[in-house]
Amino acid sequence: MYASREDIGYDFGDDSKVGSKPIKSNPNIDGGWAWMIVLSSFLVHILIMGSQMALGILNMEWLEEFNQSRGLTAWVSSLSMGITLIVGPFIGLFISMCGCRTTAIIGGILNALGWILSAYASNVHYLFLTFGVTAGIGSGMVYLPAVVMVGQYFQKRRALAQGLSTTGTGFGAFLMTALLKYLCTEFGWRNAMFIQGAISLNLCVCGALMRPLSPKDLREKYVVRSDSEENRAKALSHSTETIKSNGVLSEEPDKKEEAANEEVLGSVQHIEIGGKPESGRSMYGLRILKTVSQLTVTVRKGFALWYSSYFGAASLFTNRVFVAFIIWALFAYSSFVIPFIHLPEIVKQYNLSRQDNVFPLTSIIAIVHIFGKVILGIISDLPCISTWNVFLMANFTLVTCILTLPLMQTYVGLAVVCALIGFSSGYFSLMPVVTEDLVGTKHLANAYGIIICANGISALFGPPFAGWIYDITQKYDFSFYIAGLLYMVGIIFLLIQPCIQKKQPREKSAEEAQV
Repeated sequence: MYASREDIGYDFGDDSKVGSKPIKSNPNIDGGWAWMIVLSSFLVHILIMGSQMALGILNMEWLEEFNQSRGLTAWVSSLSMGITLIVGPFIGLFISMCGCRTTAIIGGILNALGWILSAYASNVHYLFLTFGVTAGIGSGMVYLPAVVMVGQYFQKRRALAQGLSTTGTGFGAFLMTALLKYLCTEFGWRNAMFIQGAISLNLCVCGALMRPLSPKDLREKYVVRSDSEENRAKALSHSTETIKSNGVLSEEPDKKEEAANEEVLGSVQHIEIGGKPESGRSMYGLRILKTVSQLTVTVRKGFALWYSSYFGAASLFTNRVFVAFIIWALFAYSSFVIPFIHLPEIVKQYNLSRQDNVFPLTSIIAIVHIFGKVILGIISDLPCISTWNVFLMANFTLVTCILTLPLMQTYVGLAVVCALIGFSSGYFSLMPVVTEDLVGTKHLANAYGIIICANGISALFGPPFAGWIYDITQKYDFSFYIAGLLYMVGIIFLLIQPCIQKKQPREKSAEEAQV
């Protein structure tokens, strides 16, 4: 197994500027303002992911208001959750051009607008556009920067930092459920959504806290990482160089393009200063031209980085382990969402409603999920522990619970399985860490955008597929079995690809030895 991208023998070349001279570490990396980034990400998870997990309250209100089928009404929540994650790759483009802070602030405004406009909905289809699409895109524009910024500010404590920030999902599930239930009871669901929209404007404050690191700070982080992993990198230097030759972005075209852009801006400045325009209108026009030129340079540079990451020579898809990670993500998230959607109905079928009303099974998942994220993050940060191995063990535990859950027909049995589901699903806090280990900090935004996009597809189609299986078999058992088997297929891909990735360099070395 591997613990970092050097162990796999794959590198995107983001440590190319590392030198041997000691550099004074930045106090904001693993400390200082980094903890404000964790706080910001924690609040983002409360306001976005927590709100989405509490949409069952609004779903009941929509059913009574619009008198539509349960399947059609459920698509409002599914669209919001799915689009939040599916737009990840496109949000990576915004981050490349505008940065995390600007992207998050715009997303906060868009999310609040979606909630407020939904308060005036006249039918379910109106909610598809305002809440499903508008609020969903806004949520995605805040969620991805919140995850990426934590990865940028932490090196030694990345897993712990991600674990602490993502516990906001569990806290948010409790807070937002209670808040929406109170608001709907006291003011009605329309006013509740309007108030929630006002609360969502706090996402702009969270975005403002995402102070970007300077290029110098990022280089210092790369130096720290390189020094701590130097021995392993040397051991696999041959395989790393082999893949670098096929996968690293060439810096020379970028430098040539920057030089050309600077030449254009320089000519504009020369005309503005030395040309002595005849009127103030000419000067104003030159300033506009200069501003447009600078904006064009920024957009072209951001788009070039985004495009090259997905389709260029250094495409993320040339990393086989990362491709396997995407396949895993397509099946994994639905296994976590399906219990939240269908457990209440299962409890009703087993005549366990009285016990469930005292302590709901979904609440057990949410509570233990909080501790699972923190504990797994602490364990993964231990020097002798591989983050990848912890990630795989948690996945094996979760898929076992999904396959076992239909066999439990007592409240105690279901409660134990739900507690294990909540704890093992704490591996969500390790996903950004594993992604960064695979592709590097430089490509984290685009790479993690792809992963959460795959999760969004899983969240969008997983619960409706489970409901369709129930309509055919009149049992939820097969829904969990099929979801668990598909989940297992994704885990098998994760196990196979690292072995292939490591085996190929050794085989090549043997052939060269024979020659």
